[in-house]
Amino acid sequence: MKLVKKILISVAAIAFITAATASCKTKDKDSTTSEQTQTQEFANPPEGTPPDGMPSDGKRPSGTPPEKPNGAPPGGGFGGGHASADIDYSGAVEINSSKTEENATYSTSTVDQSALLVSTDGNVEIVNPTVSKTGDSNGGDSCNFYGLNAAVLVKDGSTTTITGGTISSSGSGANGVFSYGGNGGKNGAGGDGTTVIISGTKITTTGDGSGGIMTAGGGITKASDLDITTSGRSSAPIRTDRGGGIVTVDGGTYTSNGLGSPAIYSTADITVSNATLTSNLSEGVCIEGKNSITLNNSNLTANNTKCNGNATFFDTIMIYQSMSGDADSGTSSFTMNGGSLTSKSGHIFHVTNTNAIINLNGVTLKNEDSTNILLSVCADGWNGASNIATLNANSQKLDGTILVGSDSSFTLNLTNNSSFEGTVSGKITNVKGKTVSTDVGNVSVKIDGTSTWTLTGDTYITSFEGDLSQVNTNGYKLYVGGKLVK
Repeated sequence: MKLVKKILISVAAIAFITAATASCKTKDKDSTTSEQTQTQEFANPPEGTPPDGMPSDGKRPSGTPPEKPNGAPPGGGFGGGHASADIDYSGAVEINSSKTEENATYSTSTVDQSALLVSTDGNVEIVNPTVSKTGDSNGGDSCNFYGLNAAVLVKDGSTTTITGGTISSSGSGANGVFSYGGNGGKNGAGGDGTTVIISGTKITTTGDGSGGIMTAGGGITKASDLDITTSGRSSAPIRTDRGGGIVTVDGGTYTSNGLGSPAIYSTADITVSNATLTSNLSEGVCIEGKNSITLNNSNLTANNTKCNGNATFFDTIMIYQSMSGDADSGTSSFTMNGGSLTSKSGHIFHVTNTNAIINLNGVTLKNEDSTNILLSVCADGWNGASNIATLNANSQKLDGTILVGSDSSFTLNLTNNSSFEGTVSGKITNVKGKTVSTDVGNVSVKIDGTSTWTLTGDTYITSFEGDLSQVNTNGYKLYVGGKLVK
């Protein structure tokens, strides 16, 4: 068993920003009209964190982005970080050439050491393993970007197939299975071909910063029929970080119990099919920057009841850009085909500081929050991009209020027998009771010949395309471009 060569890390003070005045952020339950505002409980920060996420001297370094909603400081980690070439990787068991192992046990309690390290460009097959990893990490972002301290780390171009077995970790920064593609965390760059193919495995992590399956640096992960449960902060069951990659998941159950731990956190392109996804405290999914999540015939449930990081809203689907450098800026995309989306608390969708396209195709939407906010798009404490959202509804039933901040833009496209029962408002108040917006921004609504809109309140929009006869005012008034049209 190799001992880990400790890496000296110069720890810079990492500043977390208090919520900006225009903050309309993550977590729904509060972002509604001012008369609907409810006071919510804010989670305490981790032990030793200064109040409101500020550094101990109370000063905010110039240009530092706010803390990310997944609980990670700007840059994604818990402090520190270096290039992958500077890391002295270590594994209790190391595989450096093509190999097959069955019914083996891999275990370590050594700091910054993986229980199993696969470092080869060959093919490796691991059948029915028992993997146990304890020991907190001192590696900061190296755990998130490069795989240090993961229970199982695969890198250097290997195609590693893991079938069955169990993988558990209880240390901080101890991701379950990490696919590192070797691009050094450069967003948009290709990887070295590192591919993890994993099926029928049970993965359990309990520490902070410990995702279930983790992909970064251009890695590839192909997962099927996994049973993943995470309990720590910033520990999404399906998780990616700087440098992105490609993740496909088919079948299985994926459950998160920790603060700032959505079922899926995306800085990559992720497709999940035929799966059950549950977040018991945080968002259901989070997309950062120019990345995407596609859910096919899957069932997603989220109960986002505590604000985390710089968040000031509760929500189920959050799409944003943190400007931390962990994801390129550009168009963010969320697509859901069939299946169900259950939002137990807060807004179903929340978009800020990015251009987001949301595609819903025959999804069963269930909003169990009494304020019934379908979507909000507004400023939220991050800067550098616009607040723009487009919702494309195809054979889709929509219900609830759409909130569009005065500095934001929204487009609703209803096609193929879609229906929307609701209104549009610009009155937005966050969970702290702070007014984010009083007037509605730029709103365009397009309805094809098969779709309908039923108003639930007086509504002001910028433009309308379609036949006004398909709008049921339901006793309310519709204004387009400042003119009463119906």
